[in-house]
Amino acid sequence: MCAVQAIQQQMCVAHSLPVSYRLLSVSQLVSQQHLACVSNLSWSTNQQRAWAREAELAVPGQRALPRVNLLLIGCLREGPDGEYRLTDASGSVMCECLSLSPLWLDRPVFLPHWNYIPHNASGQEEAAGFLELIGSPVLLCPGAEQGLAAAPGRVELSGAVGVGEAGRLLRHRVKGQRLSVFGEVGSVCPLLAVAGTTFFCFTLTDESRSLPVLVQDSSRLSWIQRVCVGQSVCVTALRVCALRGWRGNNILCVTKRSELHADYTHTQEHTQEHTHSESLLSQPAEDDCEEAEHEEVELDQSAVRIKQSKVISYQGTVTEVVSEGAGLYVLDGKVGLCVAYQPAAKRKLRAGDRVELHHAHFLYRPCPDFPPSMLCTCLRSSLRVTAFSRAGGSPPDNRCPGDGALPRLLLQRNTDVSDYLWTCHLSSQLAHSLVQGVWRQQCVCLLSWRLMETLSRAGGRGRRDIYAEMLDEPHTCPVTQYSVSSAVRQYLGVSELLESLQTGCWSSAPLSSLLPPDGSNLTSAQINGFLSWSCRTLSSEPRGGDAVRQRPLLLVGVLELPSQTSEFKHSMQLRDAAGAAACVLTESSEEEEGAQRAVFNSAWIGCLVGVVQFTMVTERFLQSDFPSYQHLDQDRFIAHKHCRVYLQFSLDHLHILSPSVAMETHLRHKGEEPGGDVTARKQTVEEEEETAGSKRRRREEEEANSGNPWPCVSMVIRVEQKEGVSWRNTGAEAEDQEAGLRLCFSVKAAVIGPVVSWRRDPKNEPMTEKESEQKQERKVVLVFSGVCTRWFPVLQPGCFYRLIAANTQDPSVLIGCGVSERSGVDLHAESTLQVRRGWRFHTLTRPLLLPTCRQAVPPAVLSVSEVLDCR
Repeated sequence: MCAVQAIQQQMCVAHSLPVSYRLLSVSQLVSQQHLACVSNLSWSTNQQRAWAREAELAVPGQRALPRVNLLLIGCLREGPDGEYRLTDASGSVMCECLSLSPLWLDRPVFLPHWNYIPHNASGQEEAAGFLELIGSPVLLCPGAEQGLAAAPGRVELSGAVGVGEAGRLLRHRVKGQRLSVFGEVGSVCPLLAVAGTTFFCFTLTDESRSLPVLVQDSSRLSWIQRVCVGQSVCVTALRVCALRGWRGNNILCVTKRSELHADYTHTQEHTQEHTHSESLLSQPAEDDCEEAEHEEVELDQSAVRIKQSKVISYQGTVTEVVSEGAGLYVLDGKVGLCVAYQPAAKRKLRAGDRVELHHAHFLYRPCPDFPPSMLCTCLRSSLRVTAFSRAGGSPPDNRCPGDGALPRLLLQRNTDVSDYLWTCHLSSQLAHSLVQGVWRQQCVCLLSWRLMETLSRAGGRGRRDIYAEMLDEPHTCPVTQYSVSSAVRQYLGVSELLESLQTGCWSSAPLSSLLPPDGSNLTSAQINGFLSWSCRTLSSEPRGGDAVRQRPLLLVGVLELPSQTSEFKHSMQLRDAAGAAACVLTESSEEEEGAQRAVFNSAWIGCLVGVVQFTMVTERFLQSDFPSYQHLDQDRFIAHKHCRVYLQFSLDHLHILSPSVAMETHLRHKGEEPGGDVTARKQTVEEEEETAGSKRRRREEEEANSGNPWPCVSMVIRVEQKEGVSWRNTGAEAEDQEAGLRLCFSVKAAVIGPVVSWRRDPKNEPMTEKESEQKQERKVVLVFSGVCTRWFPVLQPGCFYRLIAANTQDPSVLIGCGVSERSGVDLHAESTLQVRRGWRFHTLTRPLLLPTCRQAVPPAVLSVSEVLDCR
């Protein structure tokens, strides 16, 4: 009770302390408080309501922190890596403070005003959460000069020298010499941990020059929270040392005896400089934006332009957390902020935080997917929170993992900031468009990064020189220059693309444009005939013709066989989590240079690919009865209209992001083909095959011992002729199906060898000699109906395939039904084999070229007139 009365007297609280408040320990706070909250002992109910309204108005869409009636008492102590912690007998919790006084340290204090952000609230990753002091603590130790601790007054120190004099002494090291230097803080670098050593640097400046100061002593790392840009300070007991890695330059280093005296006053000039530096805190100047806009106009003359960033100071409010894991935010609703080039802070920014940035790089339109004005911090930039957010925050952002996968890649590759921003945007889009539960967030980040490196074709710029970035003059860093390109690809989901094409299908052109130039002279039958079908093609490249967007497009999805619900049941499809689009795929022909042929390799099935160049085809079907040309604007003469959309692209414009098992096998054996260093390539392939063979034998032994061998039978065929898909009257394929019209097609093939039994699915492994042991080649007709017609786009004449029937060891299932022979009659009919639902076809790109197994010549491509002449 005495402590409570003392607190009430020292805080000058007019009203009595509420009885609803209760005291709890630090361990109870950490274990019991799972929601972000605020506690303010001096509030009345009306004050708290007014505070909550202001908080929600400041950050639209966010709720104010809920109030709790909790009391905290403990000791503020310095923790590891320059942090402060509130400690009591039960434990400790990290404590953030806007302006900390040395009088508060190592003394029992009472916290009347604080926020608590628990673990994983608003995406925070600290295991025990952290406290935010929104008011000064109350000192409880006897003999305190005053209840509310205040910052020490200005101190005059004898023997302190200015920056200019210290610079002259810095050139000549004297053993045992200690310096006291005063000046204005010009920059404060972030805390770094290199090879187990934690340190940070700041600079002291005067009218003419600046001096770097290195803080490496663990007991002085907390200075990083006390040193602010523009502040006049005096640092005592500094020694001169040589910093290895920084071109051998001398630097001032803090010792165990060093002290930091803030708000130091030596002459009137320093006070004027302090006021001038504060006036630099502003939003980007209008002339900067105008100059940047002028450069952007010149950008149209070339695809890529290298720009110079501008170093500015800025203060604003965080209004949006774009991606905490990627270090991306929005200030004041219009300025982007990227902090990925700095080490990740333990306390992440929250929506509503008031921040102050110094030596930040201003970039104009580095990436079209982000705000035009961007600020980016480097190792010389300082970011300080000047007011904690009053908002409770939003759920954790799942678009980028909180462990910082993308910033880690940025640290390893040292990529251009424009490429990094585009990768972050792509990663957030893929996290929603790829199948949920299949791709983890880390995998999505790696896929995005791989695609960015493939498209930009710009490797890393080598390792960052951290000391030069922090200390060199003139300043250079990874964001000093940045690239601006007019050809940055725009990612679209499959469903979004289909919806935009279908929406603009009929509005893109009037019906009169679908008629020939003399359309006004056509009869009613001719008009309706011309309008019954039309086609519209769009290019993914805006400069390659008519385009759906101003930027080149990018699609990402999995290549699959057509599904039962697909409108195009005889073509491949590109699928993501939201939808699927039919695709017509081609690849470069090996026989004729520059020619294209239909895709036949089944290894592409199941591959996650990025499509960088494609054509969008929209077919329009219209049933109409227009009496004349003048009635085309009257919709009442339209009986029915619909459209269908499909994509057309070549495998040359695909980038494999995640190969299927069959594609991995295909790529592994593709390395055996001649080219480059054949000896080294063959040796590598043989080693891979030996390793693969040993793994295969070990897997077969494990499967045999486990009693789950997944048996199957297979045979190798060469497709000789393929019919088109058509509706046919067939019988029931299964007991639950009825006879009737069903999509069907047939394939005439040559069986290369006997039916072979396997303990596991061989997929598209190279053809074995056992599969080619056949005295005489026999023919078979494969009949596909119903769901089996999905194999139509894969099977191509002249190609070899392995037909696999799973979950059986009976070779008779792959032996076709022949026509019964009669004596004296020559039989010329091939046996027929009905393809079943669970059978699979795997392309064999490199079969054994035996006398009975020769590559067939693909049939010639006929024109429409040639087909009609052959009837």
